[in-house]
Amino acid sequence: MTGKVIDIDQYRVTEEPFYAEVSGEIGLVEIAAKSHMSVMLKGPTGCGKTRFVQYMAHKLGRPLITVACHEDLTASDLVGRFLLRGEETVWVDGPLTLGVKNGARSEEHTSELQSH
Repeated sequence: MTGKVIDIDQYRVTEEPFYAEVSGEIGLVEIAAKSHMSVMLKGPTGCGKTRFVQYMAHKLGRPLITVACHEDLTASDLVGRFLLRGEETVWVDGPLTLGVKNGARSEEHTSELQSH
């Protein structure tokens, strides 16, 4: 039983995205990255969170794995699972496991569900 090998380079941001710093956030995230600390970004749709994360992944030279979170998302969607491949059972890393193994920045998109 062998795991699937994934090329982490496919998750690298190869072209520098445009980002205009607003209030020292680039320096703060650089310090957090050097200190192995997580950062949570919160703001309304369209305010630049994704662009900032893309910019920082490029600037720090780290892969960026994006996960679209939704109400049906399971732990195995994030961590990974065993899958059948022909006559073989193989482990396939989920996006969070892949990121941890390769020093990627993790970006989870959430959307607030409204009940009417």
